[in-house]
Amino acid sequence: MAIREVSQEAIKKPVHAANLAGDNDIVGRGVREGADLFRSWFNELSTVAENGGGAAYVFVLGSMNEVLKTFDMPVSFPEVNALQTAIRRVSRDYLNEAEDYGFSPDICGYVKADVAMQLAGGKHPMGTIPKPSIAVLTNACNTYIKWAEIWERLHKVPTFTMDIPGTRCFADKSQPGSDDFKFEAKYVLGQVKELIELCEQVNGFKFDIDKFREILGYANRMSDRWDKIIRLNANNPAMFNALTDGTVYLGMANGFRGSKEGAEYFDRLYEEMLYRAENDVGIRLKGENGPVEMDQQFRLAFVGVPCYPIFSGFNKMFTDWGGVFVTSSYLWFASGGTCSGFQYDLNNPLESFAEGQLLMVREAMDSMFNQAFAMEQAVEDFALDGVVYHPIKSCRTVSTGLADQRRYVVEKLGLSTLFFESDLIDPQVVSEAQMKNRADAFFEGLISRRQQAGV
Repeated sequence: MAIREVSQEAIKKPVHAANLAGDNDIVGRGVREGADLFRSWFNELSTVAENGGGAAYVFVLGSMNEVLKTFDMPVSFPEVNALQTAIRRVSRDYLNEAEDYGFSPDICGYVKADVAMQLAGGKHPMGTIPKPSIAVLTNACNTYIKWAEIWERLHKVPTFTMDIPGTRCFADKSQPGSDDFKFEAKYVLGQVKELIELCEQVNGFKFDIDKFREILGYANRMSDRWDKIIRLNANNPAMFNALTDGTVYLGMANGFRGSKEGAEYFDRLYEEMLYRAENDVGIRLKGENGPVEMDQQFRLAFVGVPCYPIFSGFNKMFTDWGGVFVTSSYLWFASGGTCSGFQYDLNNPLESFAEGQLLMVREAMDSMFNQAFAMEQAVEDFALDGVVYHPIKSCRTVSTGLADQRRYVVEKLGLSTLFFESDLIDPQVVSEAQMKNRADAFFEGLISRRQQAGV
């Protein structure tokens, strides 16, 4: 989560913003349009499945979407599919199926939900997931490799693993222009070329470099807007909740990366955020008589993965006290770093794509493993009052080290923190009442600190 300094250019408000159509037409537009596009995406996957077609199975950390879209391949994200079962309150059914099949209760819930879908012929709460025609993964998560091996066994599908060199020393990372970076980028470029060759074999036609350039252009537009949108939330009041609204935007960044629809969506979302900033329109919550403006009392950062089995209830624990998540490590690592603002060089598409994957996936990994250092800048940029840590039972990749990271933030930055565990998908290990008690105590502590400081 490499939060950079918030520039004045990023929060500049255009003259035309206030002259846009009525407030209700633009405020909340990103969430509404995102939900519509999301349903359309799943409908298209269902159509592919019904017609006997296949999809590329990819992960949010290093999806290589730009290459796959050059071959017009439908793309399925197993993590996104799995979390939808939790939001729709049916995840336990899928987990039971996988555990009955032989998978341990102690492994990643996403994997088990996906296995149950595969065993059920792709049946999903939002439709049908096609069988894989290829699986593409990176080393960004240690579960990815074993997960893809399951598809390889079930479907006899070819798999491709992209090895991205990670950060060996956070304080001394290789940077563009250095000899180390050139060596690492060349290593990634060789793998990109191997992936293209495999896609040519799977699809039966040659790679089109000009189409690839066009797709990279759409990805550039999305990344530029996504970066600015996240940094714009330094505004007070914040324009969106990074936990709830941000998850919708995240879905669009993953599913529609490199597409015209995705670029246009983020153009319109950026336009909405500029309008909100100019007119001091913050977050709106559901009220008895319609939407009401949230009274934003505490600005928080979220670290970890959302608690999808009680997604709305989890957020309400914070909004009831006026707490709003203005930034989140999840938006960084679950978007594979596409919100970093990196711009591909369209004159050198393959070389630039390799450099982009190296930088973005590495940054996504850093947002999981070194996020405490990023908090130092986030405290200043986003005027944070506290940090909420949410380690989860079935994902050690995200959760390992969070206790130590939290202690660093408390001792070095003096921030109030909340640390509570549950799961990202399994409702049986989510104790909503206990979590609410700890959230209440957290806010009581924040209020006490303000009173003592005379604020």
